[in-house]
Amino acid sequence: ILQMMKVNKLDTNLVCVGSIGKSRGLVGEFFLNSFCDPQDNILNYTSVLIEGHEDLQLAYIKKFNNKFLSKIRSIDNIDLLKGYTNLKLFINKSELPSLEKNDFYWHDLIGMRVIDCNNNDELGEVAEISNYGSNDLLEISPSGSSVDSKKRQIPFVKKIFIIEIDPENKKILVDWPKDF
Repeated sequence: ILQMMKVNKLDTNLVCVGSIGKSRGLVGEFFLNSFCDPQDNILNYTSVLIEGHEDLQLAYIKKFNNKFLSKIRSIDNIDLLKGYTNLKLFINKSELPSLEKNDFYWHDLIGMRVIDCNNNDELGEVAEISNYGSNDLLEISPSGSSVDSKKRQIPFVKKIFIIEIDPENKKILVDWPKDF
């Protein structure tokens, strides 16, 4: 399953799959940070776009020990590469492999309504998914039909807090009281 950091706001057909890390050597190679799960899935994508530089292309992505190395085609020195460090790497959603039933991508959850299973209150909509170390968090923003205007973060723990995901009706049933 691909974990999405943030979708490029300009093109919702793109999904972030990684970022440009620190340089390696003197010829423009860099360590690529993969946001895929498993991380090796980054090797499967052919058309990777660089944030803000759609005219640039990656020459290759290869595994190097437990990390990934890559190079931008037209950049052959370390000084030019420094300006690209930390930029996000995107692919088109159409390149993602199809999933089994009951599996989904994080970007599919964005915009889904979040309903508390205890009393059927709508808590808001999923604005984004973050991870601060221990586990993923659904970041919920209030919507027009929310019970209040409170922003929430709900840990993405299935069968404890996340009871059911209904992609057809674009809703997530959670065990999360509105006063929490």
